[in-house]
Amino acid sequence: MSDAMATDVTATPVRRRVFIDKQSPEAYRALRATAETVRTGAADAGLDRKLVELVNLRVSQINGCAYCLNVHTKAALQAGDTAQRLGTLPAWRDTELFTPEERAALALAEAATHPADAALQEDAYRAAREVLTDDQVSAVIWVAIAINAFNRVSILSKHPVRPVPGQR
Repeated sequence: MSDAMATDVTATPVRRRVFIDKQSPEAYRALRATAETVRTGAADAGLDRKLVELVNLRVSQINGCAYCLNVHTKAALQAGDTAQRLGTLPAWRDTELFTPEERAALALAEAATHPADAALQEDAYRAAREVLTDDQVSAVIWVAIAINAFNRVSILSKHPVRPVPGQR
């Protein structure tokens, strides 16, 4: 191959992603305010912080959002969850580590993240109705909707996850 072919002078330089939260701060503030309202609603419905963080983590796992996984892993540990439970979360159905309420919430979160899967929605909703109140069902779905929105902000912005000094 000639040098002329190896060097493409017409190539457009790759530009960094737009951090849409910084580019459109009013929209991001509104999303954060919604998330705070959702968090308050979840607490008012009787959902503990560990369950909320499990939902945040499971949705972020499904969506592949490294930034949100980093943030919500720390939050789950601060809320008192364990490394064992967080490490097995992708296979939550195959363990005995999660309560019936948590299992119902995780199923609902997965259904909210895959809204086109009608069978998944029906199964999750049916299971949730057995162990969660109406307020809790609503709160879990809102938590899943909120974290799905944040996942999209972080994924499309390519928010970086940097190592914590001394913890590699």
